[in-house]
Amino acid sequence: MVPSPRPVPVRAHLRCRRGLPAWFTRRWRSCAPLILLAVALAALVRAGWCQEVTLEPVRFLPQWLPQAQFAGYYVAQDQGFFREQGLAVEILRGGPDRPPSELLARGQADIATMMLATAIVQRADGAPVRHIAQMMQRSALMLVARRSRGITAPADLGGKRVSLWGGDFRVQLLAFLQAHGLKVTIVPQYDTMNLFLRGGVEAASAMWYNEYHLLLLAGLNPEELTTFLLAEYGFNFPEDGLYCREELARSRPDLCRRFVRASLKGWEYAFTHPEVALDIVMAQAEEAHGATNRVHQRWMLARLRDLMVPPGATRPTGQLQEGDYHRVAAELQKHALIDRVPPFGDFVLPGPNVQ
Repeated sequence: MVPSPRPVPVRAHLRCRRGLPAWFTRRWRSCAPLILLAVALAALVRAGWCQEVTLEPVRFLPQWLPQAQFAGYYVAQDQGFFREQGLAVEILRGGPDRPPSELLARGQADIATMMLATAIVQRADGAPVRHIAQMMQRSALMLVARRSRGITAPADLGGKRVSLWGGDFRVQLLAFLQAHGLKVTIVPQYDTMNLFLRGGVEAASAMWYNEYHLLLLAGLNPEELTTFLLAEYGFNFPEDGLYCREELARSRPDLCRRFVRASLKGWEYAFTHPEVALDIVMAQAEEAHGATNRVHQRWMLARLRDLMVPPGATRPTGQLQEGDYHRVAAELQKHALIDRVPPFGDFVLPGPNVQ
């Protein structure tokens, strides 16, 4: 005879029934919000409410090798400011052999940096470029010479060997030479100051924020050098600006404005967080195998702030004043570098300025 099951005490049975719900309830209370969120997201996806954000591609060309001159754009990419504006920006490699005006004209870049004087010459010649923002408000371009070669005034450059950058960088320097009636032997200059340091030329092109400081780092004293800052000789032209292809300016002016907004945010961040910006710049320079150092890039970034936001400046960063445009164009026409002055409205991006 099979014995009957032993009856379970009523109190023990109740404890078992209450024990499982208490454990389950604690787990449910901790996991319920996540489960409900997952269910809600799944419902939104099925309803088509959650869609992947499509970023618009932009090819951006800085006019030179990676350095602090372009810190704001590298920061805008690194910190996600371009992405916030719906842009997937590819920063191309610039340099003396990749003139921005040519790459824009050939459709190999969408937006690039360029000097104002160069862009006016290009536009006057029919190049399809449009100005979208003016970053630098002053000129940093200069010629530098050794005092030991007897050069202390512009007239002393006559008959000397002077190295000039090619392409888009030559316009302003040629205007300076023509203004002083100087006939010089022009020697091509590339991305180093070695020819000048080795005595191959008596004078060379330089930027106040870049090559001039490199000469000091190479061991030359300021007293050994004669500097001709073009801004002090009537050629204080605003320099680096942002330019786009004509077709892009007409078809997608909103894209151009979003690029400018992100860039201005990048520059503001770079100036208020210089060491972070320098980390980003140095990573770009190392990737490009650039021969530079943090001390030099820190000098450059500080000088860039002076050029972009001059002391006492009242105009918003990024604006090109129509008066500055006509002043620069008039000087270029005076020295026969352009035949006509393009209308200001044909030069700048249609519509309101970006702020």
